[in-house]
Amino acid sequence: MVTARARAGSTKSLGDGAEARAQRHLEFHGLVLVARHYRVARGPGARAAEIDLVMREPDGTLVFVEVRARSGTGHGGAAASVTPAKQRRIVWAAQHFLLDWPRLPPCRFDVVALDGRALSWIRGAFDAG
Repeated sequence: MVTARARAGSTKSLGDGAEARAQRHLEFHGLVLVARHYRVARGPGARAAEIDLVMREPDGTLVFVEVRARSGTGHGGAAASVTPAKQRRIVWAAQHFLLDWPRLPPCRFDVVALDGRALSWIRGAFDAG
């Protein structure tokens, strides 16, 4: 019998692997890691808010990246799992991340979706507004 703790551990390791793969892909395309797992204890709806990867484009654009992995494309696949509520939490965390920046750089919200072995990088997947 598989315990809930064992499932949670394997889910975390799968998520960590997906984030590492996404980071390598983005770095291959010229982005530089600024932060990983940026977390704010309380976000909208009293839930924690986290940004998987914060990257910087060569032109200085700050890219907040949500990484989603699914074994297949059922229910719309990994990209479809970034719901409006999840988007609000990511935007809220990004606003918190930028509080200490003296000048706001151009920013963008991307999604890296892994469906099975396929990787899709969706630039500008959603807006802050």
